[in-house]
Amino acid sequence: MGLLSTNLIAVYPGSFDPITNGHLDLIARSARFVDRLILGVLQNEAKQPLFTVEERADMLREVVRGYDNVEVDTFNGLLVEFAAARKASLIVRGIRAISDYEYELQMALMNRRLRPEIETVFMMASEAHSFVSSRLVKEVIRLGGNISGLVPPVVEAALKERFLAKAMS
Repeated sequence: MGLLSTNLIAVYPGSFDPITNGHLDLIARSARFVDRLILGVLQNEAKQPLFTVEERADMLREVVRGYDNVEVDTFNGLLVEFAAARKASLIVRGIRAISDYEYELQMALMNRRLRPEIETVFMMASEAHSFVSSRLVKEVIRLGGNISGLVPPVVEAALKERFLAKAMS
């Protein structure tokens, strides 16, 4: 049961392309405060994802298997409509730097305007993960760098396989 109320449902949305240990840190911390945490994998083809939405959802399911109150779903369209459809009253967003805050604040205010009954909570990234982003992880591995400790092992293997396949084609 969440610490804030009974039957508190939250959505933590993202592209998760790929999931990083920073995402996992926020998932673990958020899951402690809610009864159910829904990881919403965004189907946003405009971002030209490395992994399909199904691959990203499968990787997430694999790495959060040990959390009884965490589930994975996919969505497209407005986040607040997805949250409302899943009966969530809370959206969790991670903040790594002040530049994240500016963008996230705009999104939170728009979401509040669209669905005032759904609140947004910002969680600061832990110091160990504050520099890690999916974009940066993909860039480092693309250039042959070591991403151990930045992503879960299953994700690291999938990234290596994907970039090896691209290099061979």
